[in-house]
Amino acid sequence: MVNSRVETSAVAVTCGGSSGRSCAGCGRRIADRFLLFSMERYWHTRCLKCSCCHAQLGEIGTTCYSKGGMILCKNDYIRLFGHSGACSACGQSIPASEMVMRAQGNVYHLKCFTCATCRNRLVPGDRFHYVNGTIFCEHDRPGGALLRSHLTPLQGNGMMPDQKVC
Repeated sequence: MVNSRVETSAVAVTCGGSSGRSCAGCGRRIADRFLLFSMERYWHTRCLKCSCCHAQLGEIGTTCYSKGGMILCKNDYIRLFGHSGACSACGQSIPASEMVMRAQGNVYHLKCFTCATCRNRLVPGDRFHYVNGTIFCEHDRPGGALLRSHLTPLQGNGMMPDQKVC
């Protein structure tokens, strides 16, 4: 299951007799004494790694997560996609296949990540400000008019979107 938001029975160790199976990670034949079976595919123990931290998943637990083409350890899955799976703006669940926006540890549907003043949707790369739990675009940030009249060019206050995937 490539876009699984739930914990999968991902890492099952099998002993010997790999009978010429190919590794889903590197494509080579698995001749090792141990192999892993995850997401309906076989892996060398060294090839099933977290896409972010590169930890070998067979060594750190018996489960892994998969979303957006990434294979993740539990810590990176929670860091990237949050615990609850609910949008911080609307409270509705976020489907496993849907991409999200994050700010200050909160997770949002793409359509819900909007400026509180103008309601324009913010996209990756847009500068925004997160003030007391509220999202503002660069134009509508509180005190923005005052800053624009005194700073040339606009000097950022260090608040940048939290959009790094890994």
